[in-house]
Amino acid sequence: MKTKLFLILFLCAGYMQAQIFEPVIWKTSVEKISDTEYDLIVTAKIEKGWHLYSQSVPEGGPVATSFSFEGNTNYLKKGNTTEEKGHTVNDPIFEMEIKYFSDAARFTQRIKLRNDQAFQINGIVTFMVCDDSRCLPPTSEDLTFTIK
Repeated sequence: MKTKLFLILFLCAGYMQAQIFEPVIWKTSVEKISDTEYDLIVTAKIEKGWHLYSQSVPEGGPVATSFSFEGNTNYLKKGNTTEEKGHTVNDPIFEMEIKYFSDAARFTQRIKLRNDQAFQINGIVTFMVCDDSRCLPPTSEDLTFTIK
């Protein structure tokens, strides 16, 4: 009986250690601005207790959130990807003032269409998240936007 109990506790402890944390869920959408301009919207839903870093962080800090969009002949990017205000705090892990997002974040990339055909834009977001005691390694997620 003691052996079975020990085995069950050992397996449960191993399972808990092997958990994969995914504290950010990414969603994409498209907003029409005019006949030739659209906003590519990327929204991050951030699990309570975690924070996602800005696109601009000081040197020596965490990995900044970054976006890349696959180019094609159907559109042109207008400017850089913008982000919401967020929170600027003195981060206890990196011991520096850093801008981050908690709960949710919204990023926007404006594009100009080169024609009136329907097409998809593929992109990638690379990001890093931390809570008050640990950070997860940088992660990349695929993004897809449909322009109709």
